[in-house]
Amino acid sequence: MDPADLSNQLARIAARQEEQDHRMDQFALALQTLLNRSSGGTTSPPDPVVPIVSSASPERNRLSMKAPLRYDGTPSLCRGFLTQLEILFENNPGSCMSDKAKVGYLINHLTEKALLWATPLWENKKPIIYDYEGFTSELKRTFDPSRRATNAGRSLFHIKQGNRRVSDYAIDFKTLTSEVLWPNDVLTLAFTEGLNETFMFELAPLKLPETLDHLIDFCIAMDDQIRERRHPRDRPRRLLPPLPPSSRNTGTPGAQENVKTDIPIAEPMQIGKTGISEAERAHRREKGLCFYCAGADHFRLQCPQRPRGGRGESGRSNQRPANTQVIGSLYASFVNNEKKKSRILVPISLTWDRVHLKTEAFLDSGASGNFMDKHFAAKCLIPLVLKERPLMVEAIDGNPLSCPHITHDTIFVCMETGVLHHEKICFQIIESPSCPVVLGFPWLVKHNPVIDWVQRDIKNWSPHCQSNCLGKVDLIGSLNVATAPPLSTEVPDHYLDLKEVFSKSRTEVLPPHRPYDCAINLLPGTMPPRGHVYPLSQKENNIMEEYIRENLDRGFIRRSSSPAGAGFFFVSKKEGDLRPCIDYRGLNRITIRNAYPIPLITELFDRLKGANVYTKLDLRGAYNLVRIKEGHEWMTAFNTRSGHYEYLVMPFGLCNAPAIFQDLINDTLREFLQVFVIVYLDDILIYSPDIVTHHVHVRQVLKKLLEAGLYCKLEKCLFDIRTVHFLGYIITPEGFQMDPKKLTAILDWPLPQGLKAIQRFLGFTNYY
Repeated sequence: MDPADLSNQLARIAARQEEQDHRMDQFALALQTLLNRSSGGTTSPPDPVVPIVSSASPERNRLSMKAPLRYDGTPSLCRGFLTQLEILFENNPGSCMSDKAKVGYLINHLTEKALLWATPLWENKKPIIYDYEGFTSELKRTFDPSRRATNAGRSLFHIKQGNRRVSDYAIDFKTLTSEVLWPNDVLTLAFTEGLNETFMFELAPLKLPETLDHLIDFCIAMDDQIRERRHPRDRPRRLLPPLPPSSRNTGTPGAQENVKTDIPIAEPMQIGKTGISEAERAHRREKGLCFYCAGADHFRLQCPQRPRGGRGESGRSNQRPANTQVIGSLYASFVNNEKKKSRILVPISLTWDRVHLKTEAFLDSGASGNFMDKHFAAKCLIPLVLKERPLMVEAIDGNPLSCPHITHDTIFVCMETGVLHHEKICFQIIESPSCPVVLGFPWLVKHNPVIDWVQRDIKNWSPHCQSNCLGKVDLIGSLNVATAPPLSTEVPDHYLDLKEVFSKSRTEVLPPHRPYDCAINLLPGTMPPRGHVYPLSQKENNIMEEYIRENLDRGFIRRSSSPAGAGFFFVSKKEGDLRPCIDYRGLNRITIRNAYPIPLITELFDRLKGANVYTKLDLRGAYNLVRIKEGHEWMTAFNTRSGHYEYLVMPFGLCNAPAIFQDLINDTLREFLQVFVIVYLDDILIYSPDIVTHHVHVRQVLKKLLEAGLYCKLEKCLFDIRTVHFLGYIITPEGFQMDPKKLTAILDWPLPQGLKAIQRFLGFTNYY
């Protein structure tokens, strides 16, 4: 037989077989319907326990259902296929009485990969074909192994309303909630977190429903009312303002009042209405192209193809004075408060002549330079220098600003953008009252930051910045104090039998749970916020990756699917190293404070009278020796570019960490406190009148620390000394005095600018 004829014949046989299968399915359903009707033909006497349904109800209530489409093994279709089968079986309880019959029916509706998987199970009479639940579980495990709950949980805390209606946002949100088993409070918080800022502003004065369903209904109704209020059907369209007398069309009196337009007032980061589409406008903005001709070497104002002397230019000469220069297009309309939310504002810190201040800079791709408001510069006493020749600055439409000439620049100042980005920069002085600092197109081209336009934030920096601008954080108020001479790294002979207390490896394993576990108790109705990922230099990124690997190996952290997530960055330690820090400020604001007292320094030193010998101990990995309370780990979650993690040990940065650790160390050494030991967090000072007694005291302390699972950092410990630097003081048998290096730090402190800087300075000076 010809192979082609054989192939056609087999195809016809397969088609007939499939048609017969379909007819058999229909026949089985029809037979079941007849059986149900016949069984309900006579009415039985009422049973006292189970009521009998009338003969008409099955026929009236039972639905006629088609068999599900055949399943080919596509993961996304697996759940729907099994759900359709469940519904079919539930509505036709007599059609498949045994589990094997159900499995057979299911296999009869498989094709391709799914059928290849199931065929050997049926042929070999595997036990699983006699267990319908087990068979469907194995089918899902094979073809739909996705972690739906985890993925849905992550999506719930990233989904945003944006510019959509609340009803559209709610549909997506409810779809995700069906995959998780979160409590109502968490779901309502997640829903409100995803609403846009404008809508949340409308809700702020209102009392919101407590349940998710009622909250969604309430928000949808509010959204409809707000949209109706903003866009009523009978709303008149805005008219253009009258033209000035020199430009008005005198030939058609009154014609101007009938011209309608929707052109908005020019404002930052927004090009006026032109003949190009929004998509093309966005493309040209992103590429730095001219908005008139799409050229790459000029702005719209200098475009050679742009008509001159047209609308808006009548009566104005195109000739520039010889001593001026046009520097580009800076938006002049900074007065529309309604649109301020659409700006990209980034936090910056400016430092010059030991003066430090913080403000915000407006990123303006339409500005051809970096500008500062003259009133802001005068208020902050920023030194200015006179330009060799004045420059002219114009708005986007070519019209001059109220003060069109730039005559002064600032001196070069150090600008820190965000947390880690440093550079030297000078600003040109203009009049811009609502935007004190403007970073224009040249700055954006030079640094080429990655901007999240939805969150209105800088997410990352260019390779140029990674190499030249990103470095260690130099926090204002940090002290550059020289460290003590190199310390001994050998255990003294008197304590060799206790050398285990100086073990480094013992601190690199997960400690046990204890009564001092760090609990994170939140204020009622609050939820840990989500932070953003801080940009890191290449060096910091390498250190961060190593930190993550080490702590995963030690068991100090684990991968997380928590809805919370704080930022991760580094600060400089006085030894020159980098200390990893988690930005728990948002979590700390909603944490109930632990009231355990921290010792007063002056009160501690009152106990030192009569002491002649000192030993200073420094605990290794102090906070990491305390576990997070079981069930509270998810609140410590933090974000990095390599993943989402949470702590199992107490990290630095939690507001209650000092109190919890002070409680632990005080209980450990309680019998020695104020007798021959003073403790301030992880710093321990042992004092004695003579060397013999001192050795006994030190041994007692080391034994207690070892029993409590606390270990010392040998390279930072000092033994049997008569002069010791402790908590910013120099202590000797004759008394104690302030460390001269700390005094120098106070004398050299930069002039504080702003409330926070003043508080930081006063806090440091009041310490002494």
